[in-house]
Amino acid sequence: MRAVADWWDAVELWVTQLAFPLQVVLAAVVVLPVCAGLAILVDRVSGVVETIYDALPRANRLGRAPEPLLDPVAGAPADLLPARTDEP
Repeated sequence: MRAVADWWDAVELWVTQLAFPLQVVLAAVVVLPVCAGLAILVDRVSGVVETIYDALPRANRLGRAPEPLLDPVAGAPADLLPARTDEP
């Protein structure tokens, strides 16, 4: 582990001794591909998770039956209607 730390210190020293425009170019050449790779990885992982989530039956996702988006009687959005009671 000490060898890795010594190597990293040497790289840091070399980079800090470069002129600033070269530091910027070097950082862009290293950082941009790393960020692009991470973005692709996150995109692929989220796609796999989305595929698995979409394959689940809707009722099992929430652990209960899905609520209707529309009130079947009045045709109005269910969340805009007052709560119904069975008592007259």
